[in-house]
Amino acid sequence: MPPNESDSSDNDSGSLTTTNVLLGYASKEATDDEFSQLGGYPAWPDDSSPPSAELAKCKICNSMMTLLLQLNGDLPEKFPGHERKLYIFSCRRKACRKKEGTMRAIRGIKVSHIASGKPRGASNGPLPQEPANKENTSSNLGNSLFNSTFSAPASSNHNPFSTSITPNSQPANPFASPPSSNSPSPFSSLSSKPPQPPSTDLPTTFAQKARISSPPPAPTQKEPWPSQSSLSKPYPSYHLDADYESFDADPPASSKTATDISTDSSGGKDDEKDAFESTIDKTFQKFADRLAQNPEQVLRYEFGGSPLLYSKTDAVGKLFSTSPSSASESKIKTVVSQPREASRIPRCPNCNASRVFELQLVPQAIAELEVEEEGLEGMEWGTVILGVCGNDCAERGVGVGEVGWVEEWVGVQWEEEAKAGKR
Repeated sequence: MPPNESDSSDNDSGSLTTTNVLLGYASKEATDDEFSQLGGYPAWPDDSSPPSAELAKCKICNSMMTLLLQLNGDLPEKFPGHERKLYIFSCRRKACRKKEGTMRAIRGIKVSHIASGKPRGASNGPLPQEPANKENTSSNLGNSLFNSTFSAPASSNHNPFSTSITPNSQPANPFASPPSSNSPSPFSSLSSKPPQPPSTDLPTTFAQKARISSPPPAPTQKEPWPSQSSLSKPYPSYHLDADYESFDADPPASSKTATDISTDSSGGKDDEKDAFESTIDKTFQKFADRLAQNPEQVLRYEFGGSPLLYSKTDAVGKLFSTSPSSASESKIKTVVSQPREASRIPRCPNCNASRVFELQLVPQAIAELEVEEEGLEGMEWGTVILGVCGNDCAERGVGVGEVGWVEEWVGVQWEEEAKAGKR
């Protein structure tokens, strides 16, 4: 595998590649981000409005799951006035492993004011936003995640971490004051409404009368979140630190991949090399090689970007389109990922908008979370991928200034036994 980033930072070939992916690292020392954490008990943006316990129950055994991650997901320049919090839970029961529904994610959302001057229907969630200047909406978003103050990679109009971030700059508080509006409405000077055409309504049908006279559906009763003392023991809690990903796209000749090692042992025969290459999973090899350059990373974040797949042949891998070839990546200094319009993540059930990739957990998170566990029968996933509503919709029936909860999509690529030794 290629060497660690620290070994290649002074590479004379100048092949160090920077991406728009923000890497998260577990830390026992406090960081600037007081909310985001790996493991521990969940904390809510409003203690009086926790989510329904049903959203964090295993769909197999119906028991409460354990927190893997909570993350401050505020993106003020993309979703002004939205307070976003992300949570991923997992069932710890051995009988539930590798089954659908044993990992779940929820997004806490509070709309603090009307964004872009557009009204929002409280019952249907926030409407999609159409900023006047689309090219500037994605700038400086990395500054809000983890309260980061480091420099961002080169620009991309579709990436929230596109433009350079000035060191030591402080992210603007999107909730400090409502947006200003100095332009009067073109209709404000009208003294009366224009004449209305004669009504052409048809007689009300029986079905319409029945619908009109029926009372609105009663709000769904939320199951109270259990007390902390009644929950199972949490995983160890870590703070999260972050930095943008850099890796050596052209590792030195001394670095050996699995293919190189096999070729050496076989005497360098082309036919044996070809036979070996046909048996390895190139997607997994790319996954392992990329993580090896920043081995301490526990998560990868890129709203609207694309995940680093553990496999392309499982159900989750097939949802995503083919990624750019490693050959094309090595030709450029900066890799700029584009939103995955071709991905087939299930649409948001709350507003029917397309979902987009936001983050993924990687195997180092398992090592950190299970550091106190005895035995080898722990979590068995290669990566956990989170897809969220691209419009950041609010929960139906929740008004402005109230916290709502929406379940999001989790795609788990389970560890295969043949790859267990390569975690």
